Amino acid sequence: MKRWSCEKANAWYRRKRMPIGCNFIPSTAVNDIAMWQADTFDRAAIDRELGWAADLGMNSIRIFLNYVVWEQDAAWCKHALKEFLEISQGHGLSVVPTLFDDCNFAGREAKAGLQPVPVPGVHNSGWVSSPPLRMIADESVWDPLRSYVSDMIRTFSTDERIIFWDLYNEPGHWQGERSLPLLKSTFEWARAAAPEQPLTAGTWSDNEVFNAFQYEASDIITFHNYHDAAVLARQITERKEHGRPVICTEWMRRGVSDIETCLPVFMDMNVGCYMWGLVAGKTQTIFPWGSPQGAEEPAVWFHDLLRNDGTPFNEREAFLFRTISGKIG
Repeated sequence: MKRWSCEKANAWYRRKRMPIGCNFIPSTAVNDIAMWQADTFDRAAIDRELGWAADLGMNSIRIFLNYVVWEQDAAWCKHALKEFLEISQGHGLSVVPTLFDDCNFAGREAKAGLQPVPVPGVHNSGWVSSPPLRMIADESVWDPLRSYVSDMIRTFSTDERIIFWDLYNEPGHWQGERSLPLLKSTFEWARAAAPEQPLTAGTWSDNEVFNAFQYEASDIITFHNYHDAAVLARQITERKEHGRPVICTEWMRRGVSDIETCLPVFMDMNVGCYMWGLVAGKTQTIFPWGSPQGAEEPAVWFHDLLRNDGTPFNEREAFLFRTISGKIG
């Protein structure tokens, strides 16, 4: 299967309602392993919190899968995703699954089983990579990774509830360019699975080697931006030069990448966007990157929109989401 042409990609985007949503993990999960494992898959929290997302006017969400959950029980992993898609569909939300992820804030190896409790005050203290970091640069252990990518994409290759596949989150974040061969192979494996949805991996840094490959391999152009509105507009303009739809799969850190200043940029430039976080919970992303153990709750949250009872941290932000989405105003 070949990369989509620019014409096909742009026709796909014109048929879609511009995605506006968030990166989602239920408030009851410390990481994506806890989110998906059978013992801690919290249907009630997922249903409740996705309902809040829809009430804010969101129409799409991005999620992180984890290879070790599939490795432990592939049938359950696929069942859980199917159930998640059904819940999402019930709230009018499309889904962007992310298969691999180099981020490893916890500083430990991803393992199935009981996950640690959050370290008080520490941003994303339980977050681990997918796959385990030791596998990323060791091609001799990639056969199961190939099977994981092929199995997940083939199983859901025609599922219209999946808007696109984000194959690899922030490649090189922990391993540098040692991650590049796995990134390239992941695109090959995904193409071989022949999905009807577009494939992408978002640029997130200034690494020209990674960025050049990601631009050339992706059907649609995706990127991360935690900068101010002026930088955001410039990055969007640069990425539109590739002639393909542009979508931001991560943004929003208060005080820099603000909802009131950046969300209108996305709307004006017809660029879909997924802000970081929805409900404050065990990931503790209301705290800033690098927050120390025992830090007090910040007066201005870093990420996330809602408290765990569904009330907004900032009523004006919630109003802006509802207004722009067309729910009110």
